Amino acid sequence: MTRTTRDILIVEDNPDIARLIQLHCKDLNYASTVATDGKQAIDLIDRHVYDLIILDLMLPEVDGLSVCRHLRSQAHYTPVIMLTSKSTELDRVLGLEMGADDYVTKPFSIPELVARIKAQLRRSEADINASASEQPRLECDDLRVDTDKRQVYVNDKEVVLTAREFDLLYHFMTHPGHVFSRNQLLEQVWGYGYDGYEHTVNSHINRLRAKIEHDPAKPRYILTVWGIGYRFCEHPDNAAHTV
Repeated sequence: MTRTTRDILIVEDNPDIARLIQLHCKDLNYASTVATDGKQAIDLIDRHVYDLIILDLMLPEVDGLSVCRHLRSQAHYTPVIMLTSKSTELDRVLGLEMGADDYVTKPFSIPELVARIKAQLRRSEADINASASEQPRLECDDLRVDTDKRQVYVNDKEVVLTAREFDLLYHFMTHPGHVFSRNQLLEQVWGYGYDGYEHTVNSHINRLRAKIEHDPAKPRYILTVWGIGYRFCEHPDNAAHTV
């Protein structure tokens, strides 16, 4: 059952923007807490599990990227919408690669932000509901995934993945042989599909290969399909070593 009351952390040092976001969260029947700097945000994150974090990039004490990195070091996955006055492609990609789920550039429209908040919470609820029906264990050759504990093993040795890397691997392993474009992976794993963000898929694929492949330069599991995207090899021993 979908919950109507959610708990949102707003990390924003501009009091007018923070109050405006908080007001609209209240209109949506969401509880919210405001942190005015990165150090306070980390303290709150360590003491409480939130349903969503709205995170400004430029913060006093500790910047937003460091807050996001700290959040992603924890076992529990919390969606993050990053707010920033910066708008370059590099800033967007950097924020997404640090673990943000969405990115809104200031000045932003409140209806747009509200729509993205709802979208992230819907996706989070869908993930929770889907976890009950997940296969508890996935295996392919010497690669093993424990979906309940979100742990991954190669040759019975655990490898540590970020939450997004785990989601990406799980998506591949539950769709063996299926070819996905970068935009499809953005939509189905990240939950959005925006032009210009394909680079973050490539970066995650490279990091995931470095952790699970015996030789990342000659991958056996996650294969490149030239001109299209990527697929998970059903029979890694017979894989063509493409990168």
